[in-house]
Amino acid sequence: MNIVILAAGQGKRMRSDLPKVLHPIAGKPMLGHVLDTARKLAADRICVVYGHGGEQVREALDAAGDLTWAKQDPQLGTGHAVLQALPHLDPDALTLVLYGDVPLIRAETLDRLMKVSDGGTLALLTVQLADPRGYGRIVRADGRVVRIVEEKDADDAEREIDEVNTGILVAPTAALARWLPGLGNRNVQGEYYLTDIVGLAVGEGMAVEVAQPGATWEVEGVNSKAQLATLERIHQRNIANDLMERGVTLADPARIDVRGELTCGKDVFIDVNCVFEGRVELRDGARINANCVIQDAVVGPHSVIGPFARLRPGTVLGEDVHVGNFVEVKNSAIANQSKANHLAYIGDATIGSRVNVGAGTITCNYDGANKFRTVIEDDVFIGSDTQLVAPVTVGRGATLGAGTTLTRDAPPEQLTISRTRQATVPGWTRPTKKKKD
Repeated sequence: MNIVILAAGQGKRMRSDLPKVLHPIAGKPMLGHVLDTARKLAADRICVVYGHGGEQVREALDAAGDLTWAKQDPQLGTGHAVLQALPHLDPDALTLVLYGDVPLIRAETLDRLMKVSDGGTLALLTVQLADPRGYGRIVRADGRVVRIVEEKDADDAEREIDEVNTGILVAPTAALARWLPGLGNRNVQGEYYLTDIVGLAVGEGMAVEVAQPGATWEVEGVNSKAQLATLERIHQRNIANDLMERGVTLADPARIDVRGELTCGKDVFIDVNCVFEGRVELRDGARINANCVIQDAVVGPHSVIGPFARLRPGTVLGEDVHVGNFVEVKNSAIANQSKANHLAYIGDATIGSRVNVGAGTITCNYDGANKFRTVIEDDVFIGSDTQLVAPVTVGRGATLGAGTTLTRDAPPEQLTISRTRQATVPGWTRPTKKKKD
């Protein structure tokens, strides 16, 4: 099977220098979502038709090396776009046509469409809408599809039709090779419409079959930032529903954002306004309080995060770890039953079990050019407002007094403290502002 993805549009209504298909849904370009779905179908060839901002699109999405690219320049319509892809396709296979700005189409729906095509028939994905304005209408005679008429070319009776074309279709590639070169552009927009192949198929005596998606949002496209935001919330609600089906408790399914892959164990609780980016794993009994950002991290069983905490890439937390409000952790491992409950920065650190990190503590891991690691062994108590200047090791059972700036290793089982002796200056007065004359 071939898959052709049309992604050449400029997207003027997006009012952005970024090519339309690179605008993100859940942190991933729209075209990236379509490619993920295409790859699930195990196609032999995937061809992306690009145009506006094409090199930027290729650079963003060609890392896997499994795509072919066809440039459409000038852009003369959807029929012309698929024509550019023809040289890259297996002529003996079916071709599925998708769109880079229709990001939520599901593989199950496309499987159903391909079954309807039955190996050699033109099959269209259609949908019935209460308000079909803006869409091409499916025109039938005696119940059979005979043609598609675009809104701008439709008469009053045709505009009343509520079954519309989504643009997604399956056709024999050999038939596309016959039909596409002969398309005309005698229409309001002066373009070569892919939809005109329906009339050509009917003229050859080929049946035109249809399938419909499970939900209308699957076939909704994006032409503006408002539509992008609408699909973002639909996608996030679908993710939330899936998490709840798997046993996750969400304080409010409407206030979670997953921008990557979130894996959860049993009895996980997630409060409102939390953002998960990249690959995040929340193990059994983990609790994520409100307003946390977690990226590429592992949260161990029964650990408690937040509110207002940030876990950055490379964070791995053990069991029953507490990372409290306004604590940031990056590229660090924190072992079982350790706590950093408030106002701390832990970067490039290895922290043992049962460690207490006091408020205001920071690991000074960066000298402006290189990063260094801090090691804190088991059962350490770190007083508030401590700076650990890496590379440095705090030995097992050590205590660091509040306000310490640690520049050398702290020995185990001892108190280490560095602060100037407190003094009071007799007779000192605070400066006062001079009165103006």
